[in-house]
Order: sequence, then C-alpha cells, then structure tokens
Amino acid sequence: MNTRLIALVALVAATSLSAQTTPASVTAIPGAEVSAAFVKGRPLIETAAYKIHASRRDAPGQAEVHALDTDIFYILDGAATVVTGGEVTELKETAPNERRGASITGGATRRLAKGDIVIITNGVPHQFTEVQSPFLYYTVKVTAGGRP
Repeated sequence: MNTRLIALVALVAATSLSAQTTPASVTAIPGAEVSAAFVKGRPLIETAAYKIHASRRDAPGQAEVHALDTDIFYILDGAATVVTGGEVTELKETAPNERRGASITGGATRRLAKGDIVIITNGVPHQFTEVQSPFLYYTVKVTAGGRP
C-alpha cells in the first residue's frame, strides 16, 4: 500500500476514533464496488463523523464552501487545478452547512496530479478547474463535531 494512502487512512481513523464514544466497528468495501463507484463518482460510506467518496470529475466544478466538513483528497488518476481561499462569486446555500458559487476570485491555485494529497479545512472556499479527464480521487470528509 502506498505510504501516502496509509497516512490518509491513519488520519481518518485517528479523527473518527477521537470522535467516538463507543468502540469502533469495521467496514470493508470490496474492490469491485469501489471500482464501480469511480465510473460515475459516488459516495462509498457516509456517517455523521466522516464520509468517503469515490470521486470523479470530467470537467471543472462549482466553487464550494463546507461549514462543517474538512475535505481530504487523494489523487488517483488525471490532473486538475484546485483554487482555494479567496472570495466566491454568486455564493448561495445549497444544503444545510453547504454553499456553492460560480467561481473564486483572489484564491491560490495548485496543480494536482496522481499521488498528491490536499487537505482543505472547513470554511475554506475551493474549486476544481482545468480538469484532465478522467480525474479520479478519493474524498474523505471529516465532519466537525460529528459522531459515527
């Protein structure tokens, strides 16, 4: 297993264990299910404390701001530019604790490629631009104050 992936799994485990009040359970997701999830991109598991998604982008997305979720991205394939910080234009609430907008002005840009990990804490605007399709990545969302 890749050392970056091990670090990512350890971070999620430590975060979710510290939020738990009962002993941890074990969840295993078969490889065939994970592979199928990347075809269109979809959640693999979602709890109140964390979420793990098999994410796929074939084009740029909207700007996002999560009030509670910290996003951890582990890039598996493809490349994209992520813009973080700055101000979101046309910002609207799309769900509880979730806001989206058209674009980001004044943010920092980073090019992401296979093997990279990026962590974006809750409250920080972010947007994927310049996507090299297919852009495949694991998204781990750690929810502030969440319980499994």
